[in-house]
Amino acid sequence: MGSYTPKNILITGAAGFIASHVANRLIRSYPDYNIVVLDKLDYCSNLKNLLPSKSSPNFKFVKGDIGSADLVNYLLITESIDTIMHFAAQTHVDNSFGNSFEFTKNNIYGTHVLLEACKVTGQIRRFIHVSTDEVYGETDEDAVVGNHEASQLLPTNPYSATKAGAEMLVMAYGRSYGLPVITTRGNNVYGPNQFPEKLIPKFILLAMQGKPLPIHGDGSNVRSYLYCEDVAEAFELILHKGEVGHVYNIGTKKERRVIDVAKDICRLFSVDPETNIKFVENRPFNDQRYFLDDQKLKILGWSERTIWQEGLKKTIEWYTKNPNWWGDVSGALLPHPRMLMMPGGIERHLEGSEEEKSESFVPSNTRMLVPPSKSCSSPRKPPFKFLIYGKTGWIGGVLGKLCEKQGIPFEYGKGRLQDRSSLLADIQNVRPTHVFNAAGVTGRPNVDWCESHKAETIRTNVAGTLTLADVCREHGLLMMNFATGCIFEYDAKHPEGSGVGFTEEDKPNFFGSFYSKTKAMVEELLKEFDNVCTLRVRMPISSDLNNPRNFITKISRYNKVVNIPNSLTILDELLPISIEMAKRNLRGIWNFTNPGVVSHNEILEMYKQYIDPKFTWANFTIEEQAKVIVAARSNNEMDASKLKKEFPELLPVKESLIKYVFEPNKTNSTQ
Repeated sequence: MGSYTPKNILITGAAGFIASHVANRLIRSYPDYNIVVLDKLDYCSNLKNLLPSKSSPNFKFVKGDIGSADLVNYLLITESIDTIMHFAAQTHVDNSFGNSFEFTKNNIYGTHVLLEACKVTGQIRRFIHVSTDEVYGETDEDAVVGNHEASQLLPTNPYSATKAGAEMLVMAYGRSYGLPVITTRGNNVYGPNQFPEKLIPKFILLAMQGKPLPIHGDGSNVRSYLYCEDVAEAFELILHKGEVGHVYNIGTKKERRVIDVAKDICRLFSVDPETNIKFVENRPFNDQRYFLDDQKLKILGWSERTIWQEGLKKTIEWYTKNPNWWGDVSGALLPHPRMLMMPGGIERHLEGSEEEKSESFVPSNTRMLVPPSKSCSSPRKPPFKFLIYGKTGWIGGVLGKLCEKQGIPFEYGKGRLQDRSSLLADIQNVRPTHVFNAAGVTGRPNVDWCESHKAETIRTNVAGTLTLADVCREHGLLMMNFATGCIFEYDAKHPEGSGVGFTEEDKPNFFGSFYSKTKAMVEELLKEFDNVCTLRVRMPISSDLNNPRNFITKISRYNKVVNIPNSLTILDELLPISIEMAKRNLRGIWNFTNPGVVSHNEILEMYKQYIDPKFTWANFTIEEQAKVIVAARSNNEMDASKLKKEFPELLPVKESLIKYVFEPNKTNSTQ
């Protein structure tokens, strides 16, 4: 068997995990090889992964997308590329359930662009296509022989389906055009530099933070794990010794259940697995086992060197020394992350300390390359961009001002919620990372309006909200939905003054107004959307005491008020938290109120103390109130412990009122 010697290698996706180890190894070991790295710096890429190579004269970095035919053709010609090692891909299965089109675009179309460029230029002597063991589909639990390279491909999720599709294209170009292709299919890889959406680095970072390790399903799923340096050595061997037209499995027969991986990590952190592992909802389809026959690669001369215990210990040591390698990865540490909702976010890692800035990556040999006909000064994408619905509303308006203050790009939606085509146009034009829904019908001047405008209320509060949620789901976008807590009323289990509040799991029990009925209805339906974060707002208050929607403004203008303790939402404190929740990609239902309750009289006492010493008011009973209103009003206490746990700095309602509302509005006459 002959040996192949490349001259100029293009490695795609080499700012990512596996490819960076391969690139660094080849650059270090073969100074006569010129290595060109092409990477678009997606969320799971990091230029710091290539730091060992940055000063090497045989290394060049190019920021760009494999989907750009102009760029790919330009690179092949100007760099005289004779070898391609194609790693670039979207690889996280969880993401593929949320935005499968991105996987088709990157994994299939991107591969097709590369293959076509190879055909057109006619200069490629090796095209190594990196695939996955998941293309074989699920292996029988009792199978003693693994999938061999000629086994049938039976992918079971959108990710593996796109990888199998890409393989078919590679094979076709090999057969139709004589392209010298080699395909690899590998088991799971772990080690330093891996983005923590993957199991092992996620578990390590969570353990470092003292947080529980989330297990999909019952943890009985079996996986095989290879250490990154062993895999880099396998690619080095396949590059030089692999036969054109062949497929090589890169695998190990040493299998581990996911639950055992979690237990091993707990033990290395000296924590009790029983109390530090939690079981969460499984993926839509979670293959039980992938098992490979690795004999063919062993015959070629490769063998696994790093035992599990040694590799895991090395990996933990690396993450312990580099806890901030990836910056803020709180979204990736969720049990079911959707990192595709943060396009371009990883470029934040080019900022920070002086030694990490992008200029350290622009010596003459690593300059950015683009075709001469194209502009080379495209602005850096911000990590977030918000699309906000409810421009003319109170909360929507304040959200826009907060985004301006925080420097977050945003645009207000132009479409009506119930008009699907206009929502699609908004998303196409704005290309947001997150969508905020602060639109809805509450009534003018109050919820009594909804009693006589039921069709309009349903159209916006139910049909519109569900349409927006569905459009966001189709595009892999998280929707932050401002809902209401006015779907509960005090009852026997939650009596007034007891301190027992309604939790996120409690079923609505207040249907006294049509407004509340629509809100309870849509909240229940939104539970079917895993891309929605529902924020239950109650009797919102802000420091803007001139706003007629402000609860304080309302009751200070009433002739009489009831005197009942209620949970409240202090917007000046909580709306910035909603932005942080979006950044963390939090989902599900949240009681979006300050902890504790405050009564009407207590609020008006503060108003008198801080704003108007001469202010007076009168009370009346709920029965008397009922005579002057059309729809009943909700009174309740919301349990804010879930929000408080996520944001420990959250103030109790009375303290928040004083700090954010009354102190800033204190008049000279009260000082």
